[in-house]
Amino acid sequence: MKSLPLPHHVNSITSTSNPFVKYCVKLRNSSAYRYSHASILLVGSTPIRELYQFQGKMQDGPTKIECLLMLENADIPEDLNNLYICRVYVSSMVMKKLSGLQSTNCLNMVAIVRIPSTFHNVVDNPQEEDCCAWFPFPYRILVLDGIQDPGNLGTLLRSALAFGWDGVFLLYGCCDPFNGKSLRASRGASFQLPIVFGEWTHLKSLKEEFEMRILAAHPANNFADSLAETPLCLKLGGEGSGLSEKSRQECELVSIPMAGEFESLNVSVAAEIFHYMLQPNSSGIN
Repeated sequence: MKSLPLPHHVNSITSTSNPFVKYCVKLRNSSAYRYSHASILLVGSTPIRELYQFQGKMQDGPTKIECLLMLENADIPEDLNNLYICRVYVSSMVMKKLSGLQSTNCLNMVAIVRIPSTFHNVVDNPQEEDCCAWFPFPYRILVLDGIQDPGNLGTLLRSALAFGWDGVFLLYGCCDPFNGKSLRASRGASFQLPIVFGEWTHLKSLKEEFEMRILAAHPANNFADSLAETPLCLKLGGEGSGLSEKSRQECELVSIPMAGEFESLNVSVAAEIFHYMLQPNSSGIN
């Protein structure tokens, strides 16, 4: 794991060609670079404050802020003022370069944070294949297959957290949950939910270890039995292709009854309905 390339004496940056600026831009643009450095570029004061507030509720949080980059002359928000981390002030041109946004009128900070310890990549790290370590309480797990839109992925993570689900399993082929668009849409859920990136063999290990049922959303099948007392995984397919043939064979197919003529719902909308219907102690199951 590579170290942070920032000399300790640096407290301001004004040039967009600065090596540290280039490092940050690579973190934003490349998932492989993020994982090789185990770090994420988090853009905007709102997600940074959400992360800080979440960390403040835990004695040993799953991630930490490594460096805070502030717009020159900007005031540090009061709730972040006691944050004992590296702070660097940057020019408006550097802030624009860091964020990748056309307009930075309301943007006064970005942060470099560590990839949370609750994230497990079992595809690239076989030593993490112990499924008992992935989720502290694997009772309701969201499984995503082929989700390519980062905004949809972030929304799915956010709704899973909102309805009290225990974690998310990303099958190989999903987009990166630490992509900038996904981070913005997740509103901090990427750091608060256990997330596992793996393959079908890993998912089957999870199913067998915890005797879980795997449900897959499909328009042709309605709920038949109450599932309130059953540990389960809910699998949702990609935005365009839907469920894979393997999913149809391996999962119990379920659907959301609809009165209209629509073939299906947007994946993030469907997820929110399923999350409500299947949330722990929910009475909304038909």
